[in-house]
Amino acid sequence: MTTPDLPAPRFDDVLAAAARIAPHAHATPVLHSRALDAEAGAALRFKAEHLQRIGAFKFRGACNAVFALADAQAARGVVTHSSGNHGAALALAAQLRGIPCHVVVPEGAVRAKLAAIEHYGAQLHHCAPTIRAREETCAQVQADTGGTVVHPYTDPRVIAGQGTAALELLTAQPDLDALVVPLGGGGLAAGTALAMRALAPGCDLFLAEPEGAADGARSFARGALDHDFVPDTVCDGLRGTLGAINFELLRAADARVLTVDDARIVAAMRLLWTRTKQLVEPSSAVALAAVLAQRERFAGRRVGIVLSGGNVDLDALPALLALAA
Repeated sequence: MTTPDLPAPRFDDVLAAAARIAPHAHATPVLHSRALDAEAGAALRFKAEHLQRIGAFKFRGACNAVFALADAQAARGVVTHSSGNHGAALALAAQLRGIPCHVVVPEGAVRAKLAAIEHYGAQLHHCAPTIRAREETCAQVQADTGGTVVHPYTDPRVIAGQGTAALELLTAQPDLDALVVPLGGGGLAAGTALAMRALAPGCDLFLAEPEGAADGARSFARGALDHDFVPDTVCDGLRGTLGAINFELLRAADARVLTVDDARIVAAMRLLWTRTKQLVEPSSAVALAAVLAQRERFAGRRVGIVLSGGNVDLDALPALLALAA
């Protein structure tokens, strides 16, 4: 599955994306909890992307990619692979523009997320649960349909769109000392880096990653991408491998990776539910978990945290919550 031959995104692309998606995406609120400030010993500001359309920040990037297409290109539709939020986001964006959408999904994906993709009108194409199978099936669907591939996190249009969340956060909270975002493939993280370097160059960027899918931490330690791992984490949205373009943008922003285990992630998710009444998924709670696990690093600082999504598999909740018991 190849990303279109587009130049690396810049801050100007984030600004253009913000204007392009404004008629369709929500400008999500920034939340504050005194109870969580006390837990962290820091002033936390939460960008509530779990309240975005389809329940995740992914709609920003997908919407930008779809509405950036020329009419003739758009008419042939869009193609991607996704186990959940990106697929739903692309399906909704395609529905809004009135074009076909094809999503390759791996066996074993969360049923609730697959139902959301279908709800927005996409055609599902099933494959084996490996990155290779996803890429190969996606390439075949592209060849069969002539659609435009919209990669979940390496497409420059997607990265620019994801950066609009940090653009809004830093516009509302220009005095932040640090930003913490989840790290999976790196679309949100790279877009955040573009916005942060332009609007808050003195701000520190931290990438929160589950220990069971810590290719980002290993890649930063080596100075080169390291994809030699089998993901083992409850954070289903963070099991993808860090993209090359994303890695370079994050290195240029001097980003640092913080890893945290699943038990702490689920505990942070539960804390968000009980203290703020906000429903977030594990892949979102990882950012707060990283802050709480490293209180000394963030003590007394003004910290922005992106709550990236709220699409929880309710059927899996009992087993999930048992991890933090």
